[in-house]
Amino acid sequence: MAKAAFFDRDGTLIHDPGYLGDPAGVRLLPHAAAALAACHRAGYLLFVISNQSGVARGYFDVAAVHAVNARMQALLVAHDPLATLDGVYFCPHGDADACPCRKPKPGLYLTAAQAHGIDLSQSLAIGDSPRDLQAAIAAGIPAARTRLLTGGLSLLDLLEDLRSSQTPIL
Repeated sequence: MAKAAFFDRDGTLIHDPGYLGDPAGVRLLPHAAAALAACHRAGYLLFVISNQSGVARGYFDVAAVHAVNARMQALLVAHDPLATLDGVYFCPHGDADACPCRKPKPGLYLTAAQAHGIDLSQSLAIGDSPRDLQAAIAAGIPAARTRLLTGGLSLLDLLEDLRSSQTPIL
């Protein structure tokens, strides 16, 4: 089975202006492409798992989410061809919809794992919100293989932390 690195989108890989529905607003965060490429070199498949409740709120439609994701992918690959994503999964629902795919529920992780033959116990997850990690852990990714991007830490800082942990992950 394969192992995967799961990243949240807004606030983790790209700047989060709040309810981004316009691809012209996509700005990569520092080291996003380098972090993805490092995971790829370590043998991980690369996925984005993202809540996009702007769809449920009527701010934009699913086509806009796809356009933003395509722009993000183009920018990542322009920075480093090894930053090519193997998949992008998103939940278009709001909190009130109580769907199984909206983080902190694990539905998107489980769907990706089933579709791509992923061993979640050997995978990792990085996000900027506790709900990102709650979903990953609920799906079966060990807590020791998750990291929260907070307070001035960069993606490269988090990857270095994963490399130097008691059980090196990268």
